[in-house]
Amino acid sequence: MRVVAAMSGGVDSAVAAARMLDEGHDVVGVHLALSRSAATLREGARGCCTIEDSGDARRVADRLGIPFYVWDMAGAFQRDVMDDFVAEYEAGRTPNPCLRCNEKIKFAALLDKALALGFDAVATGHYAQVEQGPAGRELHRAVDPAKDQSYVLGVLDAEQLARSFFPLGRSTKPQVREEAQERGFSVARKPDSHDICFISDGDTRGWLAGRLGERPGEVVDERSGEVVGAHTGAYGFTVGQRRGLGLERSSLDGEPRFVTRVDASSNRVFIGTSDLLGVRQVVGTQPRWCGPAPTGEVRVGAQLRAHGEEIPARARLEGGDGSGPRREDEDGSGPRLEDGDGSGPRLVVDLDEAVRGIAPGQSVVLYEGTRVVGSATIASTAR
Repeated sequence: MRVVAAMSGGVDSAVAAARMLDEGHDVVGVHLALSRSAATLREGARGCCTIEDSGDARRVADRLGIPFYVWDMAGAFQRDVMDDFVAEYEAGRTPNPCLRCNEKIKFAALLDKALALGFDAVATGHYAQVEQGPAGRELHRAVDPAKDQSYVLGVLDAEQLARSFFPLGRSTKPQVREEAQERGFSVARKPDSHDICFISDGDTRGWLAGRLGERPGEVVDERSGEVVGAHTGAYGFTVGQRRGLGLERSSLDGEPRFVTRVDASSNRVFIGTSDLLGVRQVVGTQPRWCGPAPTGEVRVGAQLRAHGEEIPARARLEGGDGSGPRREDEDGSGPRLEDGDGSGPRLVVDLDEAVRGIAPGQSVVLYEGTRVVGSATIASTAR
């Protein structure tokens, strides 16, 4: 099988490429150039896909004796990941750029180009497993729970899974590093990338401010409606945030305050006590399925953050006509569920227990045991 091994320049993708070669595949290494100014994307161990990383990937490919290419996808990355990231925060939502990159770049643009050039599949260094099930290939959690990346792969559909390989899914990170050392890879002890690759200093609020400018607005108490502070841009806040609220007093009555919601239309940030953060229902739009879509109401595990716990839940699909049920908030403030964009089916997930700090724009990924059922982008929540 002819396989494109996506090589980021890190230890994981290096070992993944080597294992595909060991299995007898015809492997070509490809590094994705995701920025027009790649040298600016990383400081220290942050981020990925820099000029330095390209050189590291090339050295691994040379050691393996496989062809190596750099594919320029800076335009697609700017449009589908970076611009989307800015637009989502501007709209008061909290996006996951790694998930969007997997959906739009690594398993859409990259896979599409590979297939157009006559390759059969793409292999990456993600920690997840693909197994053959009764209805086709299935996506499962990795054996190493600390490194499991099935959450950010929950946007893949059955057709993409059929042409994807994740050779590291049955290994732990220490095992991968040891193997890289044994193979003589220079990246064996290279630090993992972390945070958002295109925000080199980790200052998301500052990065957004440089693109959206200052937009002064009010900080409002959720219960009383009283204006208790001011901010320079609602885009700099997310649900569940406690620090950096800009209040003269960190708590108004001895209790800490958290961001409860962001209203982009009025440029207001609402804050409240921790009891207002618990969410028992999420509604997602644009559901994507890693296999056949579920019918009726199903029992699942729901994961709401990349490193969050799996919560037992009930999930069902509803039509896009806005006819689904709505739930009143316990404080009597009225319904909090919205229909998203109203243009398609909605995924309604009722959680067995409340989860704090869930924001629109994040993703809910559903599991059946270790198998990933599918995912959706959270449009609204209810207590």
